[in-house]
Amino acid sequence: MNSSDYLTTMEQIKREIKSAQYRATVHANVELLMLYHTIGRVINEHKIWGNKFVENLAADIRLEFPNSTGYSVRNLKYMAKFAFLFPNAEIVQASLAQITWYHHITLMDKVKDMDVYLWYAQQTARNGWSRNVMVHQIESGLYQRQVLAGKVSNFENRLPSPQSELAIQTMKDPYIFDFIPFREDMVERDIERALVQDVTRLLLELGTGFAFLGNQYHLNVGGDDFYIDLLFYNLNLRCYVVIELKTGEFKPEYAGQLNFYLSAVDGM
Repeated sequence: MNSSDYLTTMEQIKREIKSAQYRATVHANVELLMLYHTIGRVINEHKIWGNKFVENLAADIRLEFPNSTGYSVRNLKYMAKFAFLFPNAEIVQASLAQITWYHHITLMDKVKDMDVYLWYAQQTARNGWSRNVMVHQIESGLYQRQVLAGKVSNFENRLPSPQSELAIQTMKDPYIFDFIPFREDMVERDIERALVQDVTRLLLELGTGFAFLGNQYHLNVGGDDFYIDLLFYNLNLRCYVVIELKTGEFKPEYAGQLNFYLSAVDGM
């Protein structure tokens, strides 16, 4: 038996095991969410029995299933709320069962509008957000900025479809750097340093698919050296994103400098 062939075979088997485990976990999560929805619906159907009904139910379930911890009074009330908010089980299975119950508890606590709730649930599933990342997106008003706020970009005019549509979905206007301790007297280098120090959260604000390539990114054009303040690459759009940091009012030469950098990185 060739050791190299064995290692290759072993890696293949490991991938298959992990893939099967993931599929099983996803399926189990769907079943759990549907169970919680069903229990919540039954509780709502008997709500005239009062709060004691939920308390008695929690106690009796604990006696019957002593090793199960998900049936506390508090959690049963969340199940009832979940079923009340989304009475249609098909919507739950299709759109809501792709994220964890922990995510849903957070959404029930933080989001009142059901359209907004659905949007955050779908974005969480699509982007693989952890609960903490989802909370950050909710508290920073991602829905309001990406869905409700008017886009002030020229992507429709400058990018071919469907790239323009993807750009609008990915880029969010206006950008907010609420996590940067900005002061009026901060100079460009201070702002840049603050951005670099928290680049992970900056990427969350820019949108999905961004890779940070560097700050003061060196370019050599025609034998001359140039430095880009911040350079990103978007894996979804397959294009570079150049950020130049300036203080004070806009000057026309800034646009010329930025266009020069864009042309330079396109040639990399």
